[in-house]
Amino acid sequence: MANDVKPTRKELMAIEDRIDLSERGHDTLEQKRDGLIMEFMDILDQAQDVRSGLGEDYEQAQQTIDMARAMEGDLAVRGAAAALKEHPEITIQSKNIMGVVVPQIESSKVKKGLDERGYGILGTSAHIDEAADAYEDLIDSIILAAEVETAMKKMLNEIETTKRRVNALEFKLLPELRESQEYIEQKLEEQEREEIFRMKKIKNKKEEEEREAREAATTETERPEGEVAVTSD
Repeated sequence: MANDVKPTRKELMAIEDRIDLSERGHDTLEQKRDGLIMEFMDILDQAQDVRSGLGEDYEQAQQTIDMARAMEGDLAVRGAAAALKEHPEITIQSKNIMGVVVPQIESSKVKKGLDERGYGILGTSAHIDEAADAYEDLIDSIILAAEVETAMKKMLNEIETTKRRVNALEFKLLPELRESQEYIEQKLEEQEREEIFRMKKIKNKKEEEEREAREAATTETERPEGEVAVTSD
């Protein structure tokens, strides 16, 4: 890249401006990367808790539904599930974390009272109620897990993108710009030395010419009156 630039002071100033801008951008991106990593670690801790809770809720739901089927029969369990009138509602909004837009999932009508589940209280047993409670908890956990896992993936992608930008500035663009800066500075120094050398030669030549002119004038003055200078053809 260095050999492709013009060794002029204008180009040097432009490169110095680019270096300053790139260094400030590099510092900003480093701060963003570090902030994203801190946010990601917090979300990762939350995700680990959510995964653990999701596994426990799933095990609990499986145990209660197996018990309900064993005690009430599969037909009764299916009938109770089919009686549900109001299904859970999901709304997705967004929030900004360090410039990264992540989903914020809100749910409603997941948790229901006994009178809201649609099946007759007298026609079912506590085993079905316990299974319904367990699956409602499981749905809440799934919704939370979806929110956290999606946020974690988006944060991780942004961290990787920011790291690539930081590395591109640190290991490619800035070294190339500094190389070009050094190349132009060296060329300008060479040009300056050449110009100084040229000016010295001109000065020396001028001084020599002036000295010769003074010597000629002195010789002419010292020649006896009436003597004519003889020149050879």
